[in-house]
Amino acid sequence: MVSREDNEFMTRVGPGTPCGDLLRRYWMPVCPAIELTKEKPKKRIKILGEDLVLFRDGAGRYGLVAEQCAHRRASLYYGFVEEDGLRCPYHGWKYDVSGQCIEMPFEPKGTPLMQEACQAAYPVEQLAGILFAYMGPKPVPLLPRYEHLVRKDGKRRIAVLPVHRCNWLQAQENSVDPVHTYWLHGGTLKSLGLQKDKQDYYMRPIENYEFEVVHATGWSGIRKVRIYGGENAEREGGHPAIFPNILMNAQGKQLATKKREIVSHWRVPLDDENTHILWCGFTPSDDGAEIDQPDDQIPVSYADHPMQPDGEYDLSTFFSQDLMAWETQGPLYDRSQELLGRSDSGIAMWRKLLRQQIEAVKAGKDPAGVIRDPKQNEIIRFGIDERSKNALAAE
Repeated sequence: MVSREDNEFMTRVGPGTPCGDLLRRYWMPVCPAIELTKEKPKKRIKILGEDLVLFRDGAGRYGLVAEQCAHRRASLYYGFVEEDGLRCPYHGWKYDVSGQCIEMPFEPKGTPLMQEACQAAYPVEQLAGILFAYMGPKPVPLLPRYEHLVRKDGKRRIAVLPVHRCNWLQAQENSVDPVHTYWLHGGTLKSLGLQKDKQDYYMRPIENYEFEVVHATGWSGIRKVRIYGGENAEREGGHPAIFPNILMNAQGKQLATKKREIVSHWRVPLDDENTHILWCGFTPSDDGAEIDQPDDQIPVSYADHPMQPDGEYDLSTFFSQDLMAWETQGPLYDRSQELLGRSDSGIAMWRKLLRQQIEAVKAGKDPAGVIRDPKQNEIIRFGIDERSKNALAAE
């Protein structure tokens, strides 16, 4: 249990909040790159409590700027995308991708107002078919080159989940909860009479679990490991929760497949009570051969919110089961009312890590996992694929 003050400290994400300042030190996925096209080169978004407009100018450069124009606060989302920037629809002030005002119709030439009329703007980079934004102070750190984003010996897919009506930390704490899979996933599927193979896999007896704080090259976080008993006894390889808001895992073994898909789940705060979740999966090729898959050919899928017209959740999928658990905790979970047990050790560890990194930022330091050395960013591996291969070989 934590105090209400500590709960606010760890969950609020707006500008100037302790946790918001921390999260702004990391690159956040904004959307799949294919969502910006020549026909629709702009998108209204909200991240970390800020209303923004993402656009791609006529020269192909990405911009992410505050939505309200510095002049009379009209929405730039309805503006005109031009070769060198985004023009406000109200009076025509134009901004480039850096947020600099570059044109002011009807104002004197050389007016000093031009320098004052800068929009808040954030760098955007594309990797693996995803647009990432960095909303923190300069110097800008490197965009992490996680293995599933840059490996060439396989194919990628992207999945966009519906907005989750809950705080980001509710989703991320689930990443270090090793026992919820038994009832929330296995038990729910059993009650619905669905996916017998997954029922059997997730309802194996969990005899023990372990947690390890990891500070490795290119990432930090907590790795959880479950030890299963019964007929199919196994010590699993472990799924790392990557600080601050990612879960990495490998899927496939429970379905008796030969291939393991490496999947990342980003939990991006839109504001204090809404979370955007994006997945990227990478499936290695059977023979290790490279596969040519341009970014614009990475398939993207979208899921609907599982709430039904009768107000009940459709619980037939893993993501809907998780979403139900997180949303029914409340939009911003009051941790002062909880009662933790031994199986929640990983959650306590995650909260300690979160507090430590918030304090590091307040002290002017880089938090864990921020990368500035290109040599540490050639390819960042988590050992998931190797662990999976070893586990499969042992069967």
